[in-house]
Amino acid sequence: MTENASLDTRTRLLNAAADLIAATPGEDFSLRAVCDAAGVKMPTLYHFFGSKQGLTEAVVEHGFDMYLSAKSASESSGDPIQDLRMGWDAHVAFGLENPGFYTLMYGKVRPGYSPEAQSRPSEILRSLTSRAEAEGRLVVDHEQAAAHILATNIGVTLRLIIQGRDDPELSAGVREGVLAAITGTAQTDDDGERLGHSIIERAAAHPDILGAAETALLIEWIGRLGEG
Repeated sequence: MTENASLDTRTRLLNAAADLIAATPGEDFSLRAVCDAAGVKMPTLYHFFGSKQGLTEAVVEHGFDMYLSAKSASESSGDPIQDLRMGWDAHVAFGLENPGFYTLMYGKVRPGYSPEAQSRPSEILRSLTSRAEAEGRLVVDHEQAAAHILATNIGVTLRLIIQGRDDPELSAGVREGVLAAITGTAQTDDDGERLGHSIIERAAAHPDILGAAETALLIEWIGRLGEG
């Protein structure tokens, strides 16, 4: 078996397993069914993965590889809060496009256990909330902000997968609610600091209104005023 053919066979098995998981969420899946769907014999599956647990872990790892590949292809806006907004939407889109992988990545839980591969996108999320904290954009610490976003993002995505359809209004509503909570703009604008936060986040959410350069300048100026 050539290297390319070997990689293709392995990928077919991973995709077959993910499709079976998506078709019967929350239920066990048959290795025989995976082999039949991929068009290979059982010894081939054991050659690549060793066991059912090995296959399951490989599906999770492959799912995160796909997810991170999609994220790396997107460009940063230059604003950490806007990047969090874009990351949220990319997360939901990946889940809806790849429900089999996603339900294994985030839907299968064991108390006290987190797949090692799950730490990679979490680090990206924490780097964005850390930047936002350094810019004075958060009213909670960056670890707590990341936890808020991850928990709600996963919850919304799993809900949409269960529904079997997208719901942009639901996703956007929860997204903006959690961003408002971590940036302080969910509170009543009863003082200058909160008003400044509100203006900054409004501008960051809609950079097309003023233009990218002008939006960045406005955010910098308001930040300086807040330091005064």
